Amino acid sequence: MEKVPMTAGAYEAIMAEIKHMKSVERPRIVKAIAEAREHGDLSENAEYHAAKEQQGLNEARIAEFEDNMSRAEVIDVSKLSGDTIKFGATIDLVDEDTDEETTYQIVGEFEADVKQGKISITSPIARALISKSVGDSVEVNTPGGGKSYEVLKVRYV
Repeated sequence: MEKVPMTAGAYEAIMAEIKHMKSVERPRIVKAIAEAREHGDLSENAEYHAAKEQQGLNEARIAEFEDNMSRAEVIDVSKLSGDTIKFGATIDLVDEDTDEETTYQIVGEFEADVKQGKISITSPIARALISKSVGDSVEVNTPGGGKSYEVLKVRYV
């Protein structure tokens, strides 16, 4: 069984989402199904079918989250240190072609959000950065073509 790395913050957020889906969404959907049943013939009842579909999606999402949480490897980034890039690192990079500087944090798949500077450990750039240090140059094959970055700073916050 493959471990799913995530930060402590992501673990807490996903646990809160599971709780919300079970304690708020599940009862709301059950109520919607009950109300739709009262409208009569279920074969032509769009409200009933929509509520049942919502129920299926909610239950599938709960199952997926619970599966991932059972395999979670929670990593406390604040306790990490070093000059080498690994999971949880916040990295300052400079694009060697445009001199544009960017900052990324390497996180788990469920917490990745490029707009917030959080990239998944499975992304091409994160895979290229793992084990690199300040001053190293990194070649990344992206959908838009090859990119070359230099590592300016590595920190764990």
